[in-house]
Amino acid sequence: MGISGHWAFVFGVLGNIISFIVFLSPIPTFNKIYKKKSTEGYQSIPYVIALFSCMLWIYYAFLKTNTTLLITINSFGMLIETIYVGLFLYYAPKKARVNTVKMLLLTVVGGFGAIIVVTQFVFKGAVRGQIVGWICLIFSLCVFVAPLGIVRQVIKTKSVEYMPILLSVFLTISAVMWFFYGLLLKDLNIAAPNILGFIFGILQMILYAMYRKKDNKPIVNVNVEVQNPVIILDDNKKIPELTEEQIIDIVKLGELVCSGKIQMASTLNQNAAKEVKLTNLQTEEA
Repeated sequence: MGISGHWAFVFGVLGNIISFIVFLSPIPTFNKIYKKKSTEGYQSIPYVIALFSCMLWIYYAFLKTNTTLLITINSFGMLIETIYVGLFLYYAPKKARVNTVKMLLLTVVGGFGAIIVVTQFVFKGAVRGQIVGWICLIFSLCVFVAPLGIVRQVIKTKSVEYMPILLSVFLTISAVMWFFYGLLLKDLNIAAPNILGFIFGILQMILYAMYRKKDNKPIVNVNVEVQNPVIILDDNKKIPELTEEQIIDIVKLGELVCSGKIQMASTLNQNAAKEVKLTNLQTEEA
């Protein structure tokens, strides 16, 4: 093992450590999902694609030599991503659950199964490893592109509430480590996708820095003036003084009410007097 081989091992170990953290970084997200018993605005796409990618890299590592570090980290990744997808399916609403199942059937079952069948029966030797390597390269790009759905949501809503920033940060660092690991092993299938991964990681962190400030803006209370306020009696507040015009209006209103009562009373008295006279006449006639 030359100098490049030693450095490749160092970057491979560092890549394992950072990737281990990457796989654990969604834990706060799923902790929030567990507490709220709902997936809310979170998406399952990154976790399904990451699961598929781990399976492909394990298959590729078995077709190559000196790739033990790829097998170790992707085996752990496959386990943890399976747990994440399971939790998402458990707490997701019906529509999101159905879409996730469709993606699993399309990628993990159908896609991975087809890749194994085709590469085992159609290609042989080194060509098989190259074909699988190209496929791994494409789907590694998909892993880094998958969060673009979240990026679109952040730009549309101008909110970073559903952006897993820890995942973005550690994916960026991980991309750097695996780039140098692949470069030192002269394996472009490992090195190339991590260039794009680094670019997308930086983009997500910039968006987070831009829209995080807007999420933290204090809510401004707007005082709205009411044209006809209702007076509420409070021990600690004084009733506002009335103007002369308001006092005159109240007096007039009182006079109207009183005159109405007097008029009604006189009407009632007249009716009563008529009834008494009528009764007396009837008595005399009898």
